[in-house]
Amino acid sequence: MTSVTSATATLLDYDEVIAKYEPVLGLEVHVELSTETKMFCGCANKFGAEPNTQVCPVCLGLPGSLPVLNQSAVESAIRIGLALNCDIAPWGRFARKNYFYPDQPKNYQISQYDEPIAVNGHLDVPLDDGTTWRIEIERAHMEEDTGKLTHLGSDTGRIAGATTSLADYNRSGVPLIEIVTKPVEGAGERAPEIARAYVTALRDLLRALGVSDVRMDQGSMRCDSNVSIKPIGQAEFGTRTETKNVNSLKSVEVAVRYEMRRQAAVLESGGSIVQETRHFHEDGYTSPGRSKETAQDYRYFPEPDLEPVAPSAELVEELRRTIPELPWLARKRIQQDWGISDEVMRDLVNIGALDLIAATVDHGASSDQARAWWGNFLVQKANESGVELEALPITPAQVATVVKLVDDGKLSNKLARQVVEGVLAGEGDPEQVMADRGLAVVRDDSLIQAAVDEALAANPDIVEKIRGGKVQAAGAIVGAVMKATKGQADAARVRELVMAACS
Repeated sequence: MTSVTSATATLLDYDEVIAKYEPVLGLEVHVELSTETKMFCGCANKFGAEPNTQVCPVCLGLPGSLPVLNQSAVESAIRIGLALNCDIAPWGRFARKNYFYPDQPKNYQISQYDEPIAVNGHLDVPLDDGTTWRIEIERAHMEEDTGKLTHLGSDTGRIAGATTSLADYNRSGVPLIEIVTKPVEGAGERAPEIARAYVTALRDLLRALGVSDVRMDQGSMRCDSNVSIKPIGQAEFGTRTETKNVNSLKSVEVAVRYEMRRQAAVLESGGSIVQETRHFHEDGYTSPGRSKETAQDYRYFPEPDLEPVAPSAELVEELRRTIPELPWLARKRIQQDWGISDEVMRDLVNIGALDLIAATVDHGASSDQARAWWGNFLVQKANESGVELEALPITPAQVATVVKLVDDGKLSNKLARQVVEGVLAGEGDPEQVMADRGLAVVRDDSLIQAAVDEALAANPDIVEKIRGGKVQAAGAIVGAVMKATKGQADAARVRELVMAACS
């Protein structure tokens, strides 16, 4: 047996794992919805507020408070179910999922148990080699998120060893959709890759639906990866572990691969797998959490304070018409329309520029112009500010306006960059910035001629070179004029006047 020792366990070589065992996956993805308010109250649903400032008696679970269902969250849940090819339940109830933990102030979570809003769907996931893998969806159900605990005093940031724990209930009651797959079998050595591809496709789909910002780094999308292995040829599943709250695409793949190797090493040494939750550590390993609860442990029972959810067939069909084109199909179409390579498309997707470029094209810019702005100048500005590209305070419509100003000859490329910087600084729309900063291209020939005459008079040696046939020397005069006019002169017109004066 070839094995290595990780931070916490002995791992079997991956090739040996695949030679002897078949992995079975189950992926549970929790998605916070981007509604204005929480699931059962009117508190703001906004990330980043001061702790415990977006709370009320309902989301704090105070006695006598009653929940009221968020209609927008229900509609988002239905749209998610439809996009995942699920059947939408015509009638269903919420349930109370009972457990005691400091992040849940009511000591129960309002969720859906045996009557979820969406069931029996699938998603055809694109893989890097151009093939697809169908992931069967068991259910997508509605629930509320819990609060957030911050543990102080421990080396790991977890409760073990902590001296103080701080509770922030701003997140308590945030609308949440949990999407649960059926067991994923037959993936073999590609299981980690397929897990990552599925979460990637799901993130892209949810973003296209506009139901969530799917920011895994902020916790608005989190994946729990269930992994078990069984000897090849065995029908019965092995004992599974559930790695909780994996918060990046790469980490999903790493966590699945690690658990396959760890479990195989345990079995090869004659041990048995413990059914438990596990923590994922960003340096690439998992560690034990708690023994895994079953449904019986949560003592589910129907939520008495909420009416059943009964979406009409008309509402479901109305929402079905809002489902957009699958993002990966849209990317193929866009790639063909723009005539760009796979590598360029991949880069645009990775920097989060594709949708912004497409929207800029929709506002009248060419794809080349839109790509030049978002893929170069603006991504540089985003990196300098330490924010996502889409978080920059400039819209595709404003970028398209800048492009038009350049096309109309009202701005040079250099001046256009100054206009964009003004927009990013909050100085207004492009036309306002151009006017306030006095950046419009100068087209008055008398003003340009005066600057040309001054530059020629100051550089007689260059004038003689031009008259002697060294036309390229005119660039020095053009540069001097552009500097004198603060870049606002039309460079092509400047060159014409310089050559005419030297002829």
